[in-house]
Amino acid sequence: MLRFLIAALILVPVLELYLLVVIGRHIGLVPMLFLLVSSALVGGVVARWKARQVFDGWREAVARGRMPEEGLLSGALVLLGGALLIAPGILTDLAGVLLMLPPVRRFVSKHARRSLERRMRDGSLRVTQVRVGVPTDFEGDGPTSFPGERPTSFPRSESSHRGASGEVDAEFTTDDEPRG
Repeated sequence: MLRFLIAALILVPVLELYLLVVIGRHIGLVPMLFLLVSSALVGGVVARWKARQVFDGWREAVARGRMPEEGLLSGALVLLGGALLIAPGILTDLAGVLLMLPPVRRFVSKHARRSLERRMRDGSLRVTQVRVGVPTDFEGDGPTSFPGERPTSFPRSESSHRGASGEVDAEFTTDDEPRG
């Protein structure tokens, strides 16, 4: 898979450049530049419109208590199609337009899901989790832990690392006592 990705990252720009030069020779420089800029602008508008359609469909389905018709992978394919439409080039525009079509998205999504399931069965799928921040509970009572982990605590500031003994100088008060 990685070899395919590297080959695509090398070959696609070379093919795009070749096509742009060949088409540019036939239609001229100014029309070619106009074609590139207009395809990027139209691609951005179409990508935004299709993404909004997919996400609105998700929102409506969830509001009605149903599963969305188009899955998360389909939404990701819409975003990928939008990025390909914005990128300059003939092949990327073609691929972006194809990914905007629901039958093509369903086809790609089905095959990607099958590949993912096969890799899960084989045990060749690697999953990496990245967490940012400190998990907290919904009531805001303080730090909690992710399932299966030891409870966490708030990170200490630099000023709290002064003493090596781990002592904390604090005073506890109640609302009944006057402050002053």
